[in-house]
Amino acid sequence: MNRFIKHLSIFASLLIAFSAYSSDEGMTKVTHAMGVTSVSKDIKRVVTLFQGATDSVVALGVTPVGVVDSWAQKPTYRYLRPALKGVSHVGLETQPNLEAIAALKPDLIIGTRSRHEKIYTQLSQIAPTVLAENVYDFQHSLELTAKAISRDRKGKELWSTFQERIGQLREVMKKNHSEWPISVSVLNIRADHLRLYLQKSFAGSVLHEVGFTFPLPSQTGWGVKLKTKEALPSANADMFFIILHSDDEIVRQNYKAWRSHPLWKALKAPQNGKVYEVDRVTWLLSGGIIGANLMLDDLYRHFDIITDSDS
Repeated sequence: MNRFIKHLSIFASLLIAFSAYSSDEGMTKVTHAMGVTSVSKDIKRVVTLFQGATDSVVALGVTPVGVVDSWAQKPTYRYLRPALKGVSHVGLETQPNLEAIAALKPDLIIGTRSRHEKIYTQLSQIAPTVLAENVYDFQHSLELTAKAISRDRKGKELWSTFQERIGQLREVMKKNHSEWPISVSVLNIRADHLRLYLQKSFAGSVLHEVGFTFPLPSQTGWGVKLKTKEALPSANADMFFIILHSDDEIVRQNYKAWRSHPLWKALKAPQNGKVYEVDRVTWLLSGGIIGANLMLDDLYRHFDIITDSDS
């Protein structure tokens, strides 16, 4: 009898160990801004809480069950509408609705520390949650999302294709511009000030990949606010890309006021006619690999570059 109990105990121990092993085999450990989270390798229902995560999930071939509202073109950016038709919305990026998220019964939530650190515990009680560090590092957003939904290979393919396009553009730019690299300023026009985006911003990181240089090389982070027109010389560059923050008349009027200032007219880009308005969704709000590729499309058009696929 004792021998039977002993064998039964051993069998039970082996069964528990096997179950734990099998459980681990079906999970992926994802390192993110808040630590390490175990996520199922068979994700069916994912909720994305920032625009770059939504863009990345779609690029990776997955339709989320829930997304936050877009910042413009509400409720969904036009370029993502075909992929997100019928997908539920769970509130604002800065204030997602926890009840709406829970009702979707997600098995993964993807957010960002800069937006969702304070509600991370609550989100984690709904489903395994991973947070990117910020909203503008689109390469990290892609890598984190690909890891979390077990699409690493697809993520690497997307990044490799993007790098091929970057290399193609860089070679043409070098060939066509004897003074390469060109310096560039990305200026976001707000109602009461300007923002100069640098190489750590979303748009800046794409331009930096191509090889453009930026003003204020000692600055770190996404960029700086220019609150007075006397600060305009700090934005001096060969080329300006202008992002109007909204279609409101007050934004247009502010842009007109800055352009009319003598210091603006003394800068290299305005003097040489190298000031271009660009789409704010693509260059500022998209925050993902699809948006980054749309930026490259714009750059190809700006510089009249024809690729093999265009011919």
